[in-house]
Amino acid sequence: MLKSAFKIVFGSKRTGGNDTPDQFIAAAREGLVVQTSTHAATWHLGQEDNWAVDMTEGTITFSFPDGVKATAPIQVVGTYNTADGTFLWGWDHPSVPAPLRRDAELARQWGVENRAPGFTTRSVQCSEDEAWGFAAVANRLASANGVYRGPTGVAHVFMTLGEIKLERP
Repeated sequence: MLKSAFKIVFGSKRTGGNDTPDQFIAAAREGLVVQTSTHAATWHLGQEDNWAVDMTEGTITFSFPDGVKATAPIQVVGTYNTADGTFLWGWDHPSVPAPLRRDAELARQWGVENRAPGFTTRSVQCSEDEAWGFAAVANRLASANGVYRGPTGVAHVFMTLGEIKLERP
């Protein structure tokens, strides 16, 4: 089991304190870069041969050519449609079960508190880079262990990761 890289980067900090919303988003994105780099270096995130989500169990499993599997609980932040450039938030997504919406709801509440309409509007016209920013904020607010963007045709599902468990053959 891997300790949360989030806690290494941010400690227990969950709010921006005196940060502006833009500063908070930038810090969340920087933290996500560190987490992703750590995962890539330790268990090869981004080099997986296969991934699968079980929406009933709320888990993602990554499978690697050497037989290693990484499994983590997930929360669905939202989906980005590459065909029309829209992000549909997980907090009101018809395909996301209620138990998997918690981290997206944290981002929505942050958006309310910080008057950030991109976080409080169900479907947002944006770039994929902005979608990464939405996911990074949800990740930071939830003290999650990173974000995975899973491609599914023209849509990309943005998910926060919980504690990652590795299984070796």
